[in-house]
Amino acid sequence: MTRRVRMIIQYDGTAYAGWQRQLTGLGIQQVMEEELAKLTGHKCALHASGRTDSGVHAAAQVAHFDTDCRIPAEKFAFALNTGLPKDIRVVYSDEAEPRFHARFDVVRKHYRYRVLNTPHDCPFTRNTALHYHWRLDKDKLNEAAEMFMGRHDFNAFMAVGVTPETTVRTIYESRWNEENGLLVYDVAGSGFLYNMVRIMVGTMLQYGQGRNMDGIARALETGRRDFAGPTAPAHGLTLARVEYENFDTKEHIR
Repeated sequence: MTRRVRMIIQYDGTAYAGWQRQLTGLGIQQVMEEELAKLTGHKCALHASGRTDSGVHAAAQVAHFDTDCRIPAEKFAFALNTGLPKDIRVVYSDEAEPRFHARFDVVRKHYRYRVLNTPHDCPFTRNTALHYHWRLDKDKLNEAAEMFMGRHDFNAFMAVGVTPETTVRTIYESRWNEENGLLVYDVAGSGFLYNMVRIMVGTMLQYGQGRNMDGIARALETGRRDFAGPTAPAHGLTLARVEYENFDTKEHIR
């Protein structure tokens, strides 16, 4: 009998060309699907909560696949981790309802962006935090972050060359904190456009240096990309949590 298996996956995206299987580089999806084929004896199409770009990390990527393999759903995490590279780990697996879909059923996504705001970079955070040597004002960053709260058209905060059905998104959380010597931006939303969080961060970093914040309001009002700031580098970004109606990654990660 075919079952739908759900997984929570963590990965360091440094060595990969993003989540999606592609011709121009090694995607995490390809690594996972090849390992699943070895275990199940058949090709497995892996569906994730969303794509992450090259260099972006995940603490809680959700994905599902269908199989008639006899391996118990909860054992897939252990079985996969014996063959996966050390920078990819499955930290949870279970059997989901047949109608569950890792992408289309998402209710809320959480991302984190980490910034090391010091004169010199740190070798231990070089792959997971952006080094930004210009002095940043956390209060100014939070003033900027507050402007993103609520329902807006984020057309100005999207990479060129993509055409989603709608560019309207709702932001439920948007704030900066200090954590272990880093400035950490936490944002939660109904969904995110391509490069949206990275453009938001790149824009806020400008205002964290004391620049006028009119640009954010004008970008949201007009949808013009030139009113927003640059796209922050990928390596500071992590998919931190994914929420569904009856499933929350926060409850299953130790």
